[in-house]
Amino acid sequence: MTVRVQEQDFDVGAELAALTAGNHGIGGLGVFVGLVRDIADGSSVAGMTLEHYPGMTERQLEAIEAEARARWPLEASLIVHRVGRLEPGDNIVLVACASAHRQAALDATAFLIDWLKTKAPFWKLEETPQGEHWVDARESDDAAAARWGR
Repeated sequence: MTVRVQEQDFDVGAELAALTAGNHGIGGLGVFVGLVRDIADGSSVAGMTLEHYPGMTERQLEAIEAEARARWPLEASLIVHRVGRLEPGDNIVLVACASAHRQAALDATAFLIDWLKTKAPFWKLEETPQGEHWVDARESDDAAAARWGR
């Protein structure tokens, strides 16, 4: 129901409180928070820059979220994705789904993060001791998204 792409950090607790406020039909909340690691593919990472195509990125995230809402009975959902320069330990993404029952919330959250990793137009530039490089798509991400079909 809510999609945001932003440079500023987010407060996970405040975001979840706002998502569930006043909705007593929610019985389960699935949550994924992605963080910047200090290592990738065996190399240390000093930071990364996430780029996107404004407008197109939000529309694609909204389409992914609409697919989740069509598949599961969600009371509420949230995708917050950061862009710009980030350092190890920084929040990158928050995905949360609320439903009357836990399994729908958990499945929808897993679906959203799997599809977001493969279908959302973000580009990641990692800073390593060997220099900067663009991160390629990973087969493991494609395999995770493929388990959801369609």
